[in-house]
Amino acid sequence: MKSWDVIIVGAGIIGVSLAVELRQRGATVLLLDRAEPGSEASSAAAGMLAAADPETPEALRPLVIASARIFPAFVEQVEAAGEMQVGFRRTGTISLLRENTAPPEYRSLSLAELQRLEPSVHAAGHSAFFVQEDSVDPLLLMRAALAAARNLGVEIRAHVPVTEMRAHKNTVEVVTQAETFSTAAAVDCRGAWSGAPVRPRKGQMLYVYPEASILQHVLRTPEVYIVPRSSEKILIGATVEDAGFDKSVNAATIRELQAAAAKYVPALASAPITQSWAGLRPGTPDDLPILGPTNIPGGFVATGHFRNGILLAPVTAQIMADLVQGRPSPLDIRAFSPDRFPTAQK
Repeated sequence: MKSWDVIIVGAGIIGVSLAVELRQRGATVLLLDRAEPGSEASSAAAGMLAAADPETPEALRPLVIASARIFPAFVEQVEAAGEMQVGFRRTGTISLLRENTAPPEYRSLSLAELQRLEPSVHAAGHSAFFVQEDSVDPLLLMRAALAAARNLGVEIRAHVPVTEMRAHKNTVEVVTQAETFSTAAAVDCRGAWSGAPVRPRKGQMLYVYPEASILQHVLRTPEVYIVPRSSEKILIGATVEDAGFDKSVNAATIRELQAAAAKYVPALASAPITQSWAGLRPGTPDDLPILGPTNIPGGFVATGHFRNGILLAPVTAQIMADLVQGRPSPLDIRAFSPDRFPTAQK
């Protein structure tokens, strides 16, 4: 019977990035997904690498800063191994805030500076700031990461729902409907499908395609964020809804998002909508990820990244690869321990 050093359950950006990291360290890896790999929250995300976002929980800041720092090298690695581009943009973000206060990383912009940087943007009575943050196209990143994993020798199997992960003698058994796999280490990266306490947080968003290039920077406002792509499409998002596993798109909600964006970029009011969709972010009760060993010897979990799955993929891969290989985490991850949620230990 074929065996692997590590089995990863869940082929979103967290699971695939971990598979690539482990494979590059010499481990043999099997990656299982309940559906099509990369087809859930990772591909549906906005791709803002917002390391200085004031809404980021304080306990998470060291991780997001560390991951943003290594993201360019991660992109280079994925693009080289996957042999495709990921739409990585380093133009920065303009943030419009209701008050004239911002994190120290933000640089205040006068209205004249804002108009020079983005002539199509209206501040609408808000204070404007610039922050040097990057963005990436998550759909392209996901495709490239999957290609990189395959090219490096990771075995990926789609439509293989895992029903149980359990201890058996000195191994971990990963049980599916069709067969049971045995491995020295297994990692649950199933996102919103990881089970309690992780729950899906729905986000609806859309793409518009303006007639001309009207935005170079990511634009964050109190109501919406607006993310330009290298293809000249512009993403507008996003809601945060507790709607279970419902991924339906509400036409009225999409119109409201476009109208909110047009308040700040009027040219978006008439831009045709080319696509709308919903993704299910994996949320936890404290909005922090769950990272670490479970109560199953050789069992680990890396889930619950909520809004930051794309940004946190590189650092999560390094942390979890170290843990799987018996090394200490390079960063303090006690705040993300599965122990704080007994249900995450199963």
